[in-house]
Amino acid sequence: MIFFTPLIVILSLAILYGTFFIVKQQSAAVVERFGKFTSVRHSGLQLKIPIIDRVAGRLSLRIQQLDVVVETKTKDDVFVKVKVSVQYMVIKDKVYDAFYKLDYPQDQITSYVFDVVRAEVPKMILDDVFEKKDDIAIAVKSELNDAMKNYGFDIIKTLVTDIDPDAQVKESMNRINASEREKVAAQFEGDAQRILIVERAKAEAESKRLQGQGIADQRREIARGLEDSVKVLNGVDINSQEASALIVVTQHYDTLQSVGSESNSNLILLPNSPQAGSEMLNNMVASFTASNQIGEEMKKAALRKEKGNK
Repeated sequence: MIFFTPLIVILSLAILYGTFFIVKQQSAAVVERFGKFTSVRHSGLQLKIPIIDRVAGRLSLRIQQLDVVVETKTKDDVFVKVKVSVQYMVIKDKVYDAFYKLDYPQDQITSYVFDVVRAEVPKMILDDVFEKKDDIAIAVKSELNDAMKNYGFDIIKTLVTDIDPDAQVKESMNRINASEREKVAAQFEGDAQRILIVERAKAEAESKRLQGQGIADQRREIARGLEDSVKVLNGVDINSQEASALIVVTQHYDTLQSVGSESNSNLILLPNSPQAGSEMLNNMVASFTASNQIGEEMKKAALRKEKGNK
């Protein structure tokens, strides 16, 4: 009796352990009886017949992700590696199909991804692969949904997460992009230079216009001053020719005085020929003589006017 008591306790514990089992949240357990499917058990404490029933396997009902990298060629003969992330889950009502119809569901999904990507990408050039990656993802999801639902799997979403061309292709694309940017920069720089030249020309033209207007105003005032000087000289019985000679000599002396008032100033008169130099000298002497004569005439005219007043 004492010998059988520990054995009975051990058998009781074994039966108890074989009767109860726990299924975790968001998972399912497949129970078989003598190798034949009996039922699917979900989360919580579950019962089975010890020795006769057994838990054949467990499946997660959570969303899972499988990353598949596919190397293929584009329409313009560029080899690229496309990374597709597939998010999938076991359909709760189709645990039997998911458990018994496929040994390795990830391999099945991978095969479909390879098939769709290698069918879609060769229809596109490299630039379109980047621009239309969502179209590739939609095509993969559509194909997988139709195929994997029969096996108890639901495809939640497919994402094209990476497109990696060959290193030389990427380097060429970078050079093309850099060249385009340099071209745009050169165009902007050329436009800026053109605007600068136009504005500088406008400013110079305005400066010339104002300078010409100033010179014209200056000459106009000089002419008025000369006219007034001639009238004054005519008032003292000096004719126009004599008055003009006096004004020329006066301007000559004013010029010499202006040049001499500045330090380190040099005035060089270079005649075009010896004959021209001689004529210029004779003209200056004649101007001086005329100036003296005009001065004497002005003195005489002033004396006559004074005597007449007396």
